[in-house]
Parts: sequence; C-alpha cells; structure tokens
Amino acid sequence: MEAPRSDAAAGRRQVERRIQREIEEELGAGYDDELDLVHRSGLVLRVGRMSLASGTGSYRVKNHMANVAAALGIERHHALVTLTEITTTSHRGHSFRTEVTELREVGVNADRLVRLQDLVGSLAGRSIEPAELERRLDAIEARQPLYSWYLSGLFAGIACGAFAFLLGEGWGELIAAAVGAALGQMTRRLMHHARANIIGTTMVAALVASLSYLALTWILGATLGEAWGGSNGYIAAVLFLVPGFPLVTAALDLARLDISAGVARLTYAVMIVSAAAVVVWGIAHTLGGAPDPAVTPDHDLWGRLAQLVASFAGVLGFALMFNSPWRVALTAAAVGAGPNVARILMVDSGTPPAVAAASAALVVGVVAAYVAPAIGSPRVIVSVPAVVIMVPGTTTYLAMSGLGDGATSSAIAYGVQACVVMLGIAIGLAVARMLTDREWGFEARQPRAR
Repeated sequence: MEAPRSDAAAGRRQVERRIQREIEEELGAGYDDELDLVHRSGLVLRVGRMSLASGTGSYRVKNHMANVAAALGIERHHALVTLTEITTTSHRGHSFRTEVTELREVGVNADRLVRLQDLVGSLAGRSIEPAELERRLDAIEARQPLYSWYLSGLFAGIACGAFAFLLGEGWGELIAAAVGAALGQMTRRLMHHARANIIGTTMVAALVASLSYLALTWILGATLGEAWGGSNGYIAAVLFLVPGFPLVTAALDLARLDISAGVARLTYAVMIVSAAAVVVWGIAHTLGGAPDPAVTPDHDLWGRLAQLVASFAGVLGFALMFNSPWRVALTAAAVGAGPNVARILMVDSGTPPAVAAASAALVVGVVAAYVAPAIGSPRVIVSVPAVVIMVPGTTTYLAMSGLGDGATSSAIAYGVQACVVMLGIAIGLAVARMLTDREWGFEARQPRAR
C-alpha cells in the first residue's frame, strides 16, 4: 500500500514542478515584454522631447509620437503636451507604461525639426526596430547648430536692419539697428550656451542691442554732422527678441482647443516681450530714444521694390537665425516677401492693420502648405519666419512705454492695437491650416498610434 501512495506523491511533485516551471517561464517572458515596452515607450517620449525642445507646436509633437509609436508596435499611445512638459502613456496588450519628462530650455532649432520630420515621414506604413530608431535619434541629437554664434548675430542684424528700413528709417538708423541686433543676438547665443536664465538672457540682450544702437547713432551723428537716431530704428534693433515661434504655435494650439499648451506658450511669449520691453523703456526713459508711432513714407514703384527686397532679406535673416537650412530659409523668404509688401500696401490704402495682417498670413499659410512638403520641411518653419516680420513691434513697445510712463489710456490703446494685429496673424494662419490640412481642421481628437 505504501508504494502506490509514494508513486502518487512523486507524480504530484512532478506535476507541481512542471507547473512551477511553466509559471516561471511565463513570468520571465512577461518580464522581458515589460522591459521591451519600457524601452519602446522611452524612445517615443524621446522623439516628443526632441520635437518640443526644437520649438514646434503640441499638435506636431503628439503627431510625431503617435506615428513613431505605431512604427514601434505600440497599440495605443496618448500624450499630454505643454510648453515644458510631456506626459505619455503607451499600451500594448494588458501592459501600459506612463512616463513624464520636463524641459528646462525653450528654443528653436529648425534644422532638427526638418530631420525629425524626415525620420517620422520615413516610418509611414512600416515598422522599425528600437535599436535602429535609437541610432537615428542619436545622429540627429549629435548635430551641432548649422551656424556659429557670430553668424547667428549677422543674420539677426540683417533681419532687424531690413525691419528698420520697412519702418521708414534712413541708412544711418538701418546700420545702427543691424549692428545693435547683431551684438544683442551674439550675446544671447553665448548666454544660452552658458545655460543662463532665459529671462535674464533676454534682458541682457535687449540692453546690449539698445545701448549699441544709441551709441552708434550718436557716433554717426557726431562724425557726419547729421541728426541720426530715429526711434523706430531703436525698436527695430531689439525685434530679434520677438518670440515668433511661441506666439504662432500658441495661436495654433488654442485654435485646436489645446488650452494647456496654448496658454503656456502665450504666457512664455508675453514674459519674453515684457522682459525686453522693460529694458527698452528704461533706456529710452533715461537716455532718450522713445518710440514714436510709425509713419510709412510714400513710395513709388522703386520704393515698393525696395520694400520687397527688404522683406525678403528680413524673412531670410529670421529664418537663418532660427537655424534653418539655406533651402528652407530661402523658401520662407520667397513665401513671405510678397504678402508682407501687399500688407503694407493695404494698410497704406486705409485697410485696418489687423485685416491686412490676417489676409497676408492667410496667403503665407496656404502657400507654405504646398511649398513646405515639396522641400521636405515642416510648414511651421516656413510660415513663422514669413509672418514674424509682420509683428507690430513698434506698437507693442509703445504700449509698454505708456505703462512705464503712466500714460494708461495711451498704453491701452496701443496694447489693444498690437493684440488685434497679432490676433489677425493667428487667425490667418489658423484658417490656412484648416483649409489645407483635413486632419488638423476636422479631427479634434489627439492623433493615435495606428
């Protein structure tokens, strides 16, 4: 009788050992699968982080992450994106992974945006192994800026010099604005490289640009015996600090009801403008050079052609300052020059500035929608430099100057005017996106991995 019980016990032990091995094997496979999901989810988040740090809007960040998640075999992917934070959740089977990342630096890198779009576009309809994706992301992240700090300053000088001409200033103010902007942008690049606080960096750059402009106009006046130092040129010298990308992407995010991202970007843009305006007002209040309302001189045909050339140069300078490749920068300049001159013509003929700005931005947005894909570029790095030159810089600083001087009614009037023109630019670009991008215009939900 003992033998049968012993055989039965041995049989049970064998069954238990077999079950234990199966459980261990199953747990081991599940553990490896969890690690694999962690790895793939981390790569998706890395793509989003790189896109956000390069200055693109939250919609494009989500779209990039969703497409990369699909290529990595992640079944569902959800993301919440603000100006400096990304929260993502990746699902595969019964497993999911939630991650959060935070950016401490806000900037624009058009070259990186182009390469990320090329990467994401190459994944359409196919899969990719994590190792290959990681290798390609490493290559993109390892790229240095296309232009050195002094070339970046040169481009800012070209843009702001062109802006001074469009504001009706003479060649002396044009040169002073270009030199002031160049020195200010060089200062900003060096401080950014040293990881200085971005608000402090903006204020120091504005200080350098403003003082350089005033000093150079004084030297020119003393040397040539002419009265230089037009106040609109003084404003043009600091317009390289206009946060064009955050302003435009904030408007586009708000148009898609992405409130958290839109409000964060708008708040950041207001902080940057305010930091620069406080410095400009302080120097103007102390040393002179307060801005006056811009008065556009009458132009004949040659004058309009000169405005066209200045608009081209201004957009080109801004695009290169954003680290755009030359082909993208030249395209942006070609797209933005004509609409800007048309906007000036409309304003000169009595059209409200906001209507003129909205019309010009609409044309820029529609043209960019067809031109940007042809050169393999995100449309945002074509359209933003093209409309930055339309930003009402003088009006904005007049509003801030009025606040500083206690002229409340004047400050409110100029502030409302500046806001309405910016709203017009935003509406023009948003309508252009709705007309040319069906998913953007009619799909209110967040892009999902396919």
